[in-house]
Amino acid sequence: MKVRSTSALRRTLAALTLTAALGLTAACSSGQDDPSQASDGGGQAAPAASDGGGAAGDPQAQQPQEADVSDVPEVVATVNGTEITKDDFVQTYQSQYQQMAMQQQAGGQAPDEEQLKTQVAEQLVSNELLRQGAEDAGIKATDKDIDTTLDEIAEQSGLGSGDEVVSALEQQGISAEQVRQDAASQFAITTYIEQEADIAEPSDEELKAQYDAMVEQQSAAGGSAEEVPSFEEMKDQLAQQATMQQQNEAATEIAGKLRESGDVTINV
Repeated sequence: MKVRSTSALRRTLAALTLTAALGLTAACSSGQDDPSQASDGGGQAAPAASDGGGAAGDPQAQQPQEADVSDVPEVVATVNGTEITKDDFVQTYQSQYQQMAMQQQAGGQAPDEEQLKTQVAEQLVSNELLRQGAEDAGIKATDKDIDTTLDEIAEQSGLGSGDEVVSALEQQGISAEQVRQDAASQFAITTYIEQEADIAEPSDEELKAQYDAMVEQQSAAGGSAEEVPSFEEMKDQLAQQATMQQQNEAATEIAGKLRESGDVTINV
């Protein structure tokens, strides 16, 4: 049986995307949930402190929470003969658990671990199905494709270059070789989705409607519409988000079809 490690790209999927793209982005940047907090580099302001988050001055709140993974089997899932191992799963699960714990801390809630374990397992299975689909389609990234992908991740994460992405992940114990392998997988999956689906460029009217909805949401939450950057300032980022949403929806559909014709076993 072939054993392949799913990647650091999928360590934490901040936007719950099925593609490998945001896993690596989220390993470098805390999240991309609030467009009104966009940085000049296209990334998002972190929702919590870099030392683990939580309220300032509260040492207990700043400690990252550890999830219980003692009941996770050594083989979390098998996808057409390829194993997704416990190590692969734990990398992604711990990151998502900590992120969820920080988000829910203010309300005194604890993450639903069983539900999250199921979600992460499903994400990893879908990613592996898409990776295999791209491989079967003969899609392979060149060195130039990898460099371009890393530069795009850097832009999304608010970093200066692809080299900074590599350095950031090396500090987390991930080798430069592994990062480039993961970026190659991301390129292949994204290219595969674009080949299989009709990803349309959003119109100005669609982007303006998206912007107006964001402003309305800001006002409903008690904020001031003046705090939101102008439409022109937000336009590129809104277009990126709209495209990403189409890619995610297409990825879900494609992965579903691949799963129907494939052999998938999930053990969590």
